[in-house]
Amino acid sequence: MFALTLPAQDSGSFNPPGIDEMHLPAILPWGAADGFSKQMLLVILSVVIIAAFFLAAARKGQLVPGKLQFAGESAYGFVRNGIAKDIIGGKDFIKYVPLLFSLFFFILVNNIYGAIPVIQLPTFSHVGGAYVLAGLVYLTWIVIGVKKNGIRYFKLATVPSGVPLYILPIVVPIEIISNFVVRPVTHSLRLFATMLAGHLIVMIAGSGIEFLIAQENVLLKGTSVLVLAGAVAMYMLEALIMVLQAYVFTLLTAIYIEGALHADSH
Repeated sequence: MFALTLPAQDSGSFNPPGIDEMHLPAILPWGAADGFSKQMLLVILSVVIIAAFFLAAARKGQLVPGKLQFAGESAYGFVRNGIAKDIIGGKDFIKYVPLLFSLFFFILVNNIYGAIPVIQLPTFSHVGGAYVLAGLVYLTWIVIGVKKNGIRYFKLATVPSGVPLYILPIVVPIEIISNFVVRPVTHSLRLFATMLAGHLIVMIAGSGIEFLIAQENVLLKGTSVLVLAGAVAMYMLEALIMVLQAYVFTLLTAIYIEGALHADSH
């Protein structure tokens, strides 16, 4: 499965795959600057998959849930109680559960694509999607902060309480850059970079196996088994990271919302 869509190797030199092999040509030549791509198709498909699963899970609504209903309720409860309630807390958390729930499963499904043979493409390995999600979250917690605290929110977010006046000229610029520049950038790049790097490593391993098998030297052919073992380990690690990154992105979103809601008490 690791060698799918990889560039052909010859017996003389190793040509590792690059980003161009991950970001495939457009399926249709229209619909965007570079056409309608495989990533776009997978994003649309993820919405259909998520909606179909949870609609099917909630369709009967039995007091004693069946397997599908139990899976849906457990998934919802994980985000509701394990992220929203634990981080935001109080009565405030419930209104943000739909946002956090949508983010978690949207990112999860789009990441898991990278572990599925034939598809093998985590859509957030393209930075555009990560920027859009992080931008939406960025605007969300700023609006929440301003709605809760008024324009005073920007002071609360950039002027730490208890800091001596003579240190503020140093601290305030750092807080502005940290909260309003670095935070959204790292929020997006953390998701993008891990998906890109992890999948690229697996592709390089697969390409290396293909190259070694094509060699005439028996010892080199034999080392392909070791590379395969490493590729399988990396594949499993990447699958774990796919789930963790969905959780981390959603968890940070809840932390930012909580910070905006309770800026006056931090």
